[in-house]
Amino acid sequence: MENATNVKEFIILGFSGIQEYQNVLFFFFLIIYVITLTVNISLITLIRYGRQLHKPMYFFLGNLSFLELGYISVTVPKIMVDIPRKIKSISFHGCFTQLFFFTFLGATETILLAVMSFDRFLAVCYPLHYSSIMSHKVCIILSAASWVFGFLTTSFPIFKISELHFCKSNVINHFFCESAPLLKLSCSDPYFKELNVIVCASSVILTSVLLTMTSYGYILRTILRIPSTTGKQKAASTCASHLVVVTTFYSTMFAMYIKPTASEGSLNKIMALFYAVFTPLVNPFIYSLRNKEVKETISQFAKRKSFCNCSKNNTILR
Repeated sequence: MENATNVKEFIILGFSGIQEYQNVLFFFFLIIYVITLTVNISLITLIRYGRQLHKPMYFFLGNLSFLELGYISVTVPKIMVDIPRKIKSISFHGCFTQLFFFTFLGATETILLAVMSFDRFLAVCYPLHYSSIMSHKVCIILSAASWVFGFLTTSFPIFKISELHFCKSNVINHFFCESAPLLKLSCSDPYFKELNVIVCASSVILTSVLLTMTSYGYILRTILRIPSTTGKQKAASTCASHLVVVTTFYSTMFAMYIKPTASEGSLNKIMALFYAVFTPLVNPFIYSLRNKEVKETISQFAKRKSFCNCSKNNTILR
C-alpha cells in the first residue's frame, strides 16, 4: 500500500485489436446511436401525444425509452470520439462520472423492468381492478421510486470504488469505464473491493428478478385458467414483449455483475455491447412491432401528417 500511486487518468484499450477496422467501427456506432435516439424519441412522442397510449403500460414504456436515451449516451459518444485517437484516455473523475451514470441508469432500468412486470401482473390477473389500482398517481410514484432506488443502490459502491488505490496499471481493457475492469486495476484488498459491487449488484438484480419471476408465475397460472384459446393468446401477447426484453437484459447483467471476475477480455466486451448498446436499440422495436396499439397510433400520425400536407398543397394551388 505504501507504493500505491494516485492515478490521474485511465487509458482505455477499446477495440485496439482491430485497428484496421476503426472507420467501420466509427460508422457502426454512429448509425446505432442515431437510430437509437430517433426510435426512442419517436416512441416517447407517440406516447405523449397518442391519446390511446395514455395507459400505465405506455407510461412506464416512455420512462424506459427516456432511460435508454441516457443509458446509451453515457458510453457511445465517448467511444466514437476515442476511435480515431491512438491514445484513448479519460480523466480519473471523468471515468468515475461515466461509471456512476452508467451503473445508476442500469440499476434504474433493472428496477423499472420489475415494476413493468408488476403492471402486467395486475393487467392479466386483476383486469377489473387494474384501472383503479394503477392510477396516474401510482404510476408516478412507482416510476420515481425506480429512479430513487437506482440512485441509492449505486452511489455507495461507486463511492467506495473511487477510494481504492490504483497502483497496478491505468489501462482499462474495455471500451468504457465499468466496475469489473476497474476493480482489476486496484491493489487494495481484493475481497473488500469485490464484495461491495457483488452485494449491491446482487441485491438489485436478484430482487428485481425475484419480483419479475413472481409476477410471471401468477400471470402463467392465470393464463392457464382461461378457458378459451383466444383469451389465452390475448393475455400472453400483452406480456410477450416485456418478457423478451427482461430475459435479454437480465441474462447479461447476471453474467457481468453477479460474478465480476467471470468475464474477461473479449467476452466482457461482447456482453457489455449487448446490454449497453444493443438493448437501447432493440427494445423500442420489440415493444412497437409486436404492439397493435402502437402500430395504430403510428398509422394515425402518418395519416394526419399526409392530410396536413395535402391541405397545404391545396391552399397553395388556390
